[in-house]
Formats: sequence, C-alpha cells, structure tokens
Amino acid sequence: MTSPAPVFWRGVHHLALVTDDMDATVRFWHGVLDARLVTTIATDAFRHYFFEVAPGMSVAFFEYRDQPIETYAKPAGVPYERAAQFDHLSLGLADEEALLRLRDRLKSFDCEVTDVVDHGIMRSIYFTDPNGIALEASWWTDDATGRPADHADQRFFSDPDPVPAVQELIADGRVRTTPRTQLVDEVTKDLYKPPATD
Repeated sequence: MTSPAPVFWRGVHHLALVTDDMDATVRFWHGVLDARLVTTIATDAFRHYFFEVAPGMSVAFFEYRDQPIETYAKPAGVPYERAAQFDHLSLGLADEEALLRLRDRLKSFDCEVTDVVDHGIMRSIYFTDPNGIALEASWWTDDATGRPADHADQRFFSDPDPVPAVQELIADGRVRTTPRTQLVDEVTKDLYKPPATD
C-alpha cells in the first residue's frame, strides 16, 4: 500500500457544544469572554452560532428547537455520568484540496466518511474516532474570523430570527446585559478549596 498524502492541519476549526439558551450564550461568549460572534446559521431544527477564539478558529453552539435538553453543571476534570454538553469537534484545513485529500486518506484506512457537505460559509466532511466521538474537518470558504464582523452580512448572519443578544449587536454593536456565572461545587465539594495547612 502506498503511503497516503500527509494532512496539513490548521488547528481547531470549531468545537461544537450544546446550549438550551442561545441568548444567554451570546451574552456570555461575546459580551463577557469577548469571543466575537462571527456567524449565525439557522434551520427549522436548530440554531448554530460561532464565536471567534483565534483567526480561523471558533467555539460554536447548537440550540435545538422544540427538543428539550436536560442541563447540568459539571466542573472541569471531574467524571460525571450526565456529561453530554459536547456535540462534535471540527478540525481546520486550508482549502478544498486538503479536505478532499483527508477524505481520500480516511477511505484508504477503511474509515467511513461523508461526502463533502457545503454549508455556504464552510465545507466539511464528517467521520468518527474509535471512541465514537463525532469529528468534522472543515475549511472556511469565506472566513468570518480575523476581520470586523458585519452583522448585516447575510453570508455570515443568516439566522432570520436571531436571539435578542444578536439583535442588540446589530442595533448597538454590543450586548446590553450579560449573565452571572459561578463555579460548580455540589459534585466536587472541596476540590477547588486550598489544601489545609498544618
């Protein structure tokens, strides 16, 4: 077997998480963390909003419509049986050629992979790792990161009924209110407390 072409990764394209309140999510990620909202996508089934954490890289959230999601809070690094906030990880590639090369590489290793899916602002392929973790490889066909956001640009802000926080960004260029958050201590009890001294 000939060695498949190498993959030239460009970091994490986006990490896809799940929220049951997209408005609060926008207010926190854009308003508190200063991770600019760069793209909104909406279908009849979900909203999918992207926040820039570095040029070419984003953290994205799904808010499913008419689908109750049981929420919870979990501290980092502590096992928890209900941990289901994660949706998928998308790794970044440079262009269509790199995407096709990776798709062919996965097939050469007898791994199932989708055909290229055109999302308008990005193109992607989907596959899983041996643990069943949903993975995506994507390249921005029109990169929304690394430039000023134009909230009126329908290429990037295509949700026809955006949450109130996005309406505030369109009107004022900022969110008017942000949510308060707190550490989780019920599961870990004393994990975050400093050790006792003798």
